[in-house]
Amino acid sequence: MASKSCILLPFFMFLVVSSAYPSKNKQYKPCKHLVLYFHDIIYNGQNKENATSAIVAAPHGANLTILADQSHFGNIVVFDDPITLDNNLHSKPVGRAQGMYLYDTKNTFTAWLGLSFVLNSTDYQGTINFIGADPLMQKTRDISVVGGTGDFFMHRGIATLMTDSFEGAVYFRLRVDIKFYECW
Repeated sequence: MASKSCILLPFFMFLVVSSAYPSKNKQYKPCKHLVLYFHDIIYNGQNKENATSAIVAAPHGANLTILADQSHFGNIVVFDDPITLDNNLHSKPVGRAQGMYLYDTKNTFTAWLGLSFVLNSTDYQGTINFIGADPLMQKTRDISVVGGTGDFFMHRGIATLMTDSFEGAVYFRLRVDIKFYECW
């Protein structure tokens, strides 16, 4: 019994010492990379033919066709937006961005996103699922890629969002730079 403990003791000491001095941080390289654009046209009461999103909840007494004052706090928007490979709204869509965002901060423009890219093109088939906070006033923002289906089965990574264009409170276009770090 004493001989076993003599062998195990140095082994456990080695484990403790080696974990106390971590090796250099590993630089991860993406296993897959995509850049896509999604175009959001908010329903404003006059554009029902072109609208791709709508306010479905608003603060008490607010109008469901106009975003709330100041930071839009309390508005919840659902969307079904076209996704393109370039920044042209009229380009052929490669899929749809479907989900919701809600304005969750009173003193600044910040939204929380939960969405899926549903891709159905000759290049890509499947979904990519995203979730996270979107501090809109920052030039670039990162949200988590939490999974996918089809060509993106169980993929995970980071999506860097950049507001590429906006027209008042009715239209905006996001450039979504997706880097997958886990690909199956």
